[in-house]
Amino acid sequence: MGRAFIGIGSNVGDRRGQVRAALEALEARELVSVSVVSPLFETEPVGGPPGQGSFVNAAAELQTELEPLELLDVLLDVEHELGRRRTGHWQSRVIDLDLLLYDERVVAHPRLNVPHLRFRERRFVLEPLASIAAEAVDPVSGLTVQQLLDRLR
Repeated sequence: MGRAFIGIGSNVGDRRGQVRAALEALEARELVSVSVVSPLFETEPVGGPPGQGSFVNAAAELQTELEPLELLDVLLDVEHELGRRRTGHWQSRVIDLDLLLYDERVVAHPRLNVPHLRFRERRFVLEPLASIAAEAVDPVSGLTVQQLLDRLR
């Protein structure tokens, strides 16, 4: 059984409701179990067009029997079910589910990079993640999530 961490974000509509709906949809999937969920963090958008609403961000620990690419497909399917349509880079989104870490594995694939390529420099990702997995190790840098967050502060 693998241990994966995902980042969750929403800045359109009922943001908190979208986060809850995503977690419920993941929990309903076979071979995926939501173990721990962080508190919700209100954050300003980073990048993207001006005028976007603020985000609600969270992180969750998943237990799964799926391989990383299979888990990515589940995350994308849940996003689609909840109404996400990819119209451009850094656009407003109903829901965003990012695979951040999967055990201490490194995956470099055209569709997926694990650890997530930019998670180390994103406070809106590291704060929720540190609240549930401060001791989790980034296999690329060898630093814990808490150490990565401390470096940003």
